[in-house]
Amino acid sequence: MIPRYSRPEMTAIWSPETRFRIWFEIEAHATTALAELGVVPKEAAAKVWEKGRDAVFDVARIDEIERVTKHDVIAFLTHLAEIVGPEARFVHQGMTSSDVLDTCLNVQLVRAADLLIADIDGLLAALKRRAFEHKLTPTIGRSHGIHAEPVTFGLKLAQAYAEFERARARLVAARAEVATCAISGAVGTFANIDPRVEEYVAEKMGLVPEPVSTQVIPRDRHAMFFAVLGVVASSIERLAIEVRHLQRTEVLEAEEYFSEGQKGSSAMPHKRNPVLTENLTGLARMVRSYALPAMENVALWHERDISHSSVERMIGPDATVTLDFALARLTGVVDKLLVYPEQMQRNLDRLGGLVHSQRVLLALTQAGVSREDAYRLVQRNAMPVWRGEGDFLTLLQADREVTAALKPEAIAECFDLGYHLKHVDTIFRRVFGSEK
Repeated sequence: MIPRYSRPEMTAIWSPETRFRIWFEIEAHATTALAELGVVPKEAAAKVWEKGRDAVFDVARIDEIERVTKHDVIAFLTHLAEIVGPEARFVHQGMTSSDVLDTCLNVQLVRAADLLIADIDGLLAALKRRAFEHKLTPTIGRSHGIHAEPVTFGLKLAQAYAEFERARARLVAARAEVATCAISGAVGTFANIDPRVEEYVAEKMGLVPEPVSTQVIPRDRHAMFFAVLGVVASSIERLAIEVRHLQRTEVLEAEEYFSEGQKGSSAMPHKRNPVLTENLTGLARMVRSYALPAMENVALWHERDISHSSVERMIGPDATVTLDFALARLTGVVDKLLVYPEQMQRNLDRLGGLVHSQRVLLALTQAGVSREDAYRLVQRNAMPVWRGEGDFLTLLQADREVTAALKPEAIAECFDLGYHLKHVDTIFRRVFGSEK
């Protein structure tokens, strides 16, 4: 985790202090369940909670023990015994390290997912507000980067809104995918611990029991989780690239907010660069890169190995912290985005009416001209305009083959910008519902 791209609430989920607190809760809940089953004394379970509930676990001390034991869970349990006293011998009865590690990881991923879902809610609110603000702001739509036909800037934002609604649904599903608990003991057979302990711990930790664990929770769950994060990151990049393109000097239909005192270049004082969305493009690459090792973690040896462990210690914090930061940054970009309708209109007019070529083509076919001939006539008049040699409407109205099929006023009707916007309300209802 790099502090530059981290936010405190998400970072805290992955701190050693949080991890050891979760470990304690898993162990303490399991001890309570064992006491209820008569496996360990109830007084011992009570003592574990009494001593550990408000304890501050000494990270340095645990690290010191681990340097000797070479085992993180044993180091923690040794430190816990220093805090609890003799009753600590009843902790971890019938459990194995993966019971603690895997359940803890899933608790952390669930908490991270909750923050990411809240992040997307904030982004959706910003997108919705700006979409309605520019619902009927006409701009040019582009295919292959080339002027195509008119759209509205609100439709661009509505598309992003719909995409991030899907992202939210995927995150909710991914959260459910990893919200499982395993307290099944060595090789997952429950030989030394009752399955009811797992059920109890799962309920207390906000999880559900893993149907079958092989000493570890199956990593296909985690692969799906990190794959979803990668898809969300790709959606972030898609919108970021749109902003970057729109901010190009030759386009300049929208740009990132440029604050008082901000500098764009160490050499050129005039520069206003899309640094935030360029940064988002880079961060998206990083989040996507974590999906592949998560998928490679699925194939473990037999009932378990720890080849996945080092991977997850890195990708768990890095992917969630980075995506959290990126979503918050994108929300800020959308919220403060500077939009220039006048420049949008200038760009719409830049090709001298060529953006209406399809409507002229259709009008000619409806007037009885074959599609092949209609295409030839429209293109014949469009190409000079493309080269800067005249106005499309004027050339069409001067073309005898065109006017033989369409009267000049009928040709002019094909240049109505409002024609392209007549179904904006329908699209908005599909995206946002009936709300105006």
